[in-house]
Amino acid sequence: CNLTGRWVNDLGSNMTISAVNGRGDFTGSYHTAVTSTTNKIQVSPMRGSLQHPNQKGQPTFGFTVNWSFSDSITVFTGQCFVDEDGKEVLRTMWLLRSRVDSIKDDWKATR
Repeated sequence: CNLTGRWVNDLGSNMTISAVNGRGDFTGSYHTAVTSTTNKIQVSPMRGSLQHPNQKGQPTFGFTVNWSFSDSITVFTGQCFVDEDGKEVLRTMWLLRSRVDSIKDDWKATR
């Protein structure tokens, strides 16, 4: 798998990953199609790391998006797969943390 390039998910969000360096580090941008805020969605910076590819070339990776339009940050972790037709597919899970006003509101800060 080659993570470099533009990726689009099922909801229409897209991210662009610049070149992955020799250590597996990369940067890029993420433009989400969904949000729970009323703020105008903006392209947001992302930074990540790719695990060295395994023998099948289907590496694991992780990245963080620092949302430009809200007081939150999301971390993603996933793996790049090559399906039986040769198409590269990313499968990820995410965890979003929003800012809250006090520690007693901590329970509602993570999704």
